[in-house]
Amino acid sequence: MILGDRLSEGIVWEIERNVMIGTQILQGQGLGNRLFCYVTARSIAEQKKTSFGVPGKEILLNGLTGNNSEPFLDLWMGEEAKPEDFTRVYEEKEERIYTGACRHDLEHGCYVAGEDRGVFDVEDGTLLMGNLQAESYFAPNREQLKEWLKVKPEFDSYEYTRDNLCVLNLRGGEYASEPALFLRKKYWTDGMAQMKKIRSDMEFMIVTDDVTMAHKLLPGIPAYHFPVHGDYVTVKNARYLIISNSSFACFPAFTSETVQKVIAPKYWARHNVSNGYWASEQNIYTGFEYLGRDGKLYDAQACREELETYRGQSEFFAKHHEKPDGMAYRLGEIQAKAAYTAYFGGRAVPCHSCQVSFVTASAVLSTSPKEWVAFHTLYVSTP
Repeated sequence: MILGDRLSEGIVWEIERNVMIGTQILQGQGLGNRLFCYVTARSIAEQKKTSFGVPGKEILLNGLTGNNSEPFLDLWMGEEAKPEDFTRVYEEKEERIYTGACRHDLEHGCYVAGEDRGVFDVEDGTLLMGNLQAESYFAPNREQLKEWLKVKPEFDSYEYTRDNLCVLNLRGGEYASEPALFLRKKYWTDGMAQMKKIRSDMEFMIVTDDVTMAHKLLPGIPAYHFPVHGDYVTVKNARYLIISNSSFACFPAFTSETVQKVIAPKYWARHNVSNGYWASEQNIYTGFEYLGRDGKLYDAQACREELETYRGQSEFFAKHHEKPDGMAYRLGEIQAKAAYTAYFGGRAVPCHSCQVSFVTASAVLSTSPKEWVAFHTLYVSTP
């Protein structure tokens, strides 16, 4: 049961025993995702003044070793715990919208959920499962994160800590195959232009999981992929950061004692395509400045206020919570295929309002003008 599918509503599964609050670390999660689960569960346990445990802790600890024999973070893993030690499992509520922005969002939905207040109400003996990345979950312990996620001295490094050096944390790998997800070059050049306003002599370096892609996207900027601890501490100890829509950089930024400015993509995982929704709303963090496609920066409060207005007024958002079928699904496929065609080398003339090409959709995909008008009606909306 613990490894069951995520559910659209917060739900409790009853098991047999009762000890503590915890989370189970799973294979397939990235380091940033694992740390969010760990931090949120630990914070909720502390808020509830109960004990804390992490089934699957060896997965988290092994992910912190890289080429070393021991984890680079000095983590307290709480009490020894197995999944069967918990009396119930709480699955964080999900919220998704279905659009043709990409194949994933049309078929599985785009994850847009904000905080789930039910997380704060779990009882002793609960295993917390889900995305668990909302700032509110661990806000009472935000200052303690520097101790909770302390880098061991032998792994820390300030080699790239300079007053005129900005670190770009570029996520490539599987991200690079998704045009809705992989941050376009303009995000990075706009971010660097913002950093140049602070210091005209600002220099840049890239820390990435994909050096080859970094060189293609931003030629001329030095790019590095260190062992996991090297990537982590280089981000953590930077003076200036431009981060991607990956959770990897979040805790290095949260726990940094050197960083002076952090730029992150507005709308997070759908920076490239969103008309106002966030993927997800959990990724709006106090202290980050969010860069829009307009090249402007927005603080977290401004983003939250804009999102609240969008949620209240957007017909697009309101009508896309159910998976489409029939003609609506076909038109979503057209949009997704057009985006992929343009991204992977198609010659396209972009539509002003949706940034998807009429030429690509009609000529390459045999879409009639009538279908294109219907596509606009269903999928194009202003914020």
